[in-house]
Amino acid sequence: MKRCQRWMEAVRDRSCFIMFCRSTREEDIEMRDRPKDSTEPLLPSVPTHRIFDYVLVADKENEEEKDNDRDLKFLRQIAFIEQLKKKSIAVTRIDHEDKVFYGLRAPTEIFEDYQYLLKVSDSCNWTGDMKGSENQATRIRIMNFILQQICINTGENLEELMVKDVFETMFCLHERKKQKELKKKWARWTALFTEQPVCDIKSYFGEKVALYYLWLGWYTKLLLPAAVLGVIVFLYGLAFFNTNPLIKEVCESNITMCPRCDKKCKLWNLSDSCSYAKISHLFDNEGTVAFAMFMAIWTTLFLELWKRHRGTYVSKWKVYDWCEEEEELIMELVNDHNCKPKQFRHSYTRSALVLVLVTLMLMLIIGLAHALVVFRVVAAPLMSDSKWEFLKDHANPVAVMLGAVLHYITIQIMTRVNKWVSLKLVEIEKPNSLAAKERSFTVKMFTFQFFTLFSSLFYVAFFLGRINGHPGNYVRLAGFRLEECHPSGCLTDLFIQMAVIMVLKQTLNNIFEFTLPWLNSLLSRKATRKLERKCGYCYRKACRDEQGRIEPCDVCKLRSWLSNYHLVDSDAFSLFNEFLEMVIQFSFTTIFVAAFPLAPLLALINNIFEIRLDAIKMVRLERRLVPKKTNDIGVWTQVLEAIGVLAVIANGLVIGITSDFIPRLVYRYRYGPCANGIATKHCMEGYISDTLSTAFMYNSSSDIVFVSPMQRHSFNVTQCSYRDYRSLTDYTLTSQFWLVLAVRFAFVILFEHVVVVCKFVAAWIVPSTPIHVKNERLRDKLNRLKSELQ
Repeated sequence: MKRCQRWMEAVRDRSCFIMFCRSTREEDIEMRDRPKDSTEPLLPSVPTHRIFDYVLVADKENEEEKDNDRDLKFLRQIAFIEQLKKKSIAVTRIDHEDKVFYGLRAPTEIFEDYQYLLKVSDSCNWTGDMKGSENQATRIRIMNFILQQICINTGENLEELMVKDVFETMFCLHERKKQKELKKKWARWTALFTEQPVCDIKSYFGEKVALYYLWLGWYTKLLLPAAVLGVIVFLYGLAFFNTNPLIKEVCESNITMCPRCDKKCKLWNLSDSCSYAKISHLFDNEGTVAFAMFMAIWTTLFLELWKRHRGTYVSKWKVYDWCEEEEELIMELVNDHNCKPKQFRHSYTRSALVLVLVTLMLMLIIGLAHALVVFRVVAAPLMSDSKWEFLKDHANPVAVMLGAVLHYITIQIMTRVNKWVSLKLVEIEKPNSLAAKERSFTVKMFTFQFFTLFSSLFYVAFFLGRINGHPGNYVRLAGFRLEECHPSGCLTDLFIQMAVIMVLKQTLNNIFEFTLPWLNSLLSRKATRKLERKCGYCYRKACRDEQGRIEPCDVCKLRSWLSNYHLVDSDAFSLFNEFLEMVIQFSFTTIFVAAFPLAPLLALINNIFEIRLDAIKMVRLERRLVPKKTNDIGVWTQVLEAIGVLAVIANGLVIGITSDFIPRLVYRYRYGPCANGIATKHCMEGYISDTLSTAFMYNSSSDIVFVSPMQRHSFNVTQCSYRDYRSLTDYTLTSQFWLVLAVRFAFVILFEHVVVVCKFVAAWIVPSTPIHVKNERLRDKLNRLKSELQ
């Protein structure tokens, strides 16, 4: 309250502000186009065009409604416009067909108050907005805040009026000159491999958007070494494709394997899965371990180097100490000098309710993952009975791929559900500021999305083939046997699931993100072209005011407003959706990278196009985003750090539990030919046979029945093999199983401790703030203090 009172007194003292910042401002302008046949000289001062800060669009009231009792909708519309005028906001109305457009310009005093309060604030006083003319981005940001705060006499604000269709939409205008510059430098496909003009993006879209593209560009650059090493690991597996003894053992085997289902599945030969074994070796080899360790350390280096990179730019932009909550308080005071600060509130009841609802939502998401497991369990035996020979022979891989596609469809549906639930949970929490609301929403939305995308992957990685039982005592779900891993290992199932989801999500999302706005822009060009023919010389003769500045006629204003009106709407979620998409991709690239070494390469290729696609959307196809000022990517930094820790744990478990790296290691040094002193054989020869156990079965009239080893002499049995370490006499687990299990857990603990130590060392070696940034800030602070003394 004391701070609010101090600022109110400062606003009243107008002379102090005039001493600090002279009001010789220039409007952010658009340069007029010069006709080719003009004889007017170029050197004299060029007339400038003041653009509007905001535009409101509403349905037009017809004549019959004017004569009769007016609809409440139009009365509310008039009441809101009157409230704008009371705040000295200039309103220009233009009717067009069945719509009415309101152009809004805020008074100069609002921005003078804003600049002065920045100067006397605690955290925002080291910024370029304190002095000089305010830019259009600042005007839009303040105007947007004021519009959101205005209420009519019924207590309804603009958001509620738009829900009730009193106003159709609201948007800020693109600045034609700066828009052309960004198109030339950045928002075009031919600039695919050029450096991003981050400072230009910042001055047009604000620091928040600029930091997103700065982060995305930095992430894309650092993906290059990860992608190269991932390709090397892939090529390493490819190099030994034909000479690997494990592949050779599978492809030349005459081992008969047990049926994959109970009723209609038949015995099959291990050699039938030769192709599957080859694919498994591409991603499950010795190089995978080193690559997983590299990616865990890479994640830490990426985050530490990003902090340094960010520090350089936010120091350059004079927003290093910027505080979003404090700027919001300043804008509240600018909007209403008698405002009261929003109090911090905490309710144990609301917190407990939110926690319970979040838990229920996560249980629902995990339940959907369970449903996908049921689909795969049911689909595999049904496809094994197909008349199509290919589907019959490859029932399990096809079931895995169909499950992945169904998972993708579930993701698209649940994304909308997750967003709605997250917004409702934030409403229950009632945060005291817009920044706090954004943080709360981001954490909840990312948590729900993470569980939606990764629940199925965690099942495939850590449970598939490990809880399915053994012949004669299979674990069943909905009457069907659970899936089993291939004799070559379970990592290929995880790879297929990841590859399908990652490729579909990135490819289809980008296609829809770009195609829909592009088609919309093609259809909307006709309306503005009609108006262009009506006013060819307006910017030259008829529309200058007394100071020589251009005040366009209604036709030219309407042309500009319509061109923005017909663009695709953008809102507070536009940038959030882009961030969420990239952070989810970052999760795919790091958490299960041991199963898919080519993930960094796919992410790199996607991001190269993603940067330009997002740029073209924002500059050409969408309405202008409200510029937001900030000094960081916000809570996303903590989310990325959490993903980095989870990546260490997940990759350690994938290598230790999911892959066959540990069983192969134990076999080489404990059970294989080399361990027994047989130098004439390869050390891994016989490994596949060593991982198989034997079962006995006979065919009854309809079902396949497994008998215990003690009863095999009583029936005409057929011998078959299955993947497990079990005794031939009673199906109990062998000592080799327990040895492999112990080594698995020992490796996971050792791997995680080594990588965590490396992460801490990397974070310690790389300081988060460059020395030159610290020195520059120290110099600027000293100069600012000296200027205050003069």
